[in-house]
Amino acid sequence: MDIDQFKRLPILGIVRGVEADAIEPLVETVVSARLQTIEITMNTPGAPDLIRRMVDAAGDRLTVGAGTVLTMESLHAALDAGATFIVMPTLVPDIVEYCAQRQIPVFPGALTPQEIYTAWCAGATMVKVFPARLFGPAYFKEIKGPFNDVELLACGGVTAENIGTYLSNGASAVAIGESVFRKEWLTSHQFTRIGEAVESLTLGLAHMADR
Repeated sequence: MDIDQFKRLPILGIVRGVEADAIEPLVETVVSARLQTIEITMNTPGAPDLIRRMVDAAGDRLTVGAGTVLTMESLHAALDAGATFIVMPTLVPDIVEYCAQRQIPVFPGALTPQEIYTAWCAGATMVKVFPARLFGPAYFKEIKGPFNDVELLACGGVTAENIGTYLSNGASAVAIGESVFRKEWLTSHQFTRIGEAVESLTLGLAHMADR
């Protein structure tokens, strides 16, 4: 994962519960909608195989990682499958240490100021503030006051309507999950709807950059 490239289009897609037959059309959909970074959560059945399929289908068009990585076993399974970055809902020190030592981008989850600072000091590439919807964009501005060097990833409750507010209040990037990659859309192969939802985010971000 190229972090500088990610920061230029700082949107991370979170896919959970996807099935194998949806991987290739999903890749084509999100690439067409200009998304560049996506994860498959490790609590999705058959996640390592799905990650491998996505990596193969995407080639160099998409950066693929693994989410909900909570054990060293799942970490190694994700990396062996081709994941190039690691995301988790909380701080697992052994995983962060392993990734930091090997320069693998890692995004541990945290919420309170203490948790955020602890995760950053442990070696986080960015700290995933989760669930961000509980406190909203203003919380990021407050956190960046004392922790101005800490990179924050907003996750949970980010939409096309508030993505700009999160970024302008101090989030370095945002993660988008169920609001875009809905289980019913994935299972019924409604890729057009997924593409439209992704494009509303990527285009909105592009318009912000042009201002």
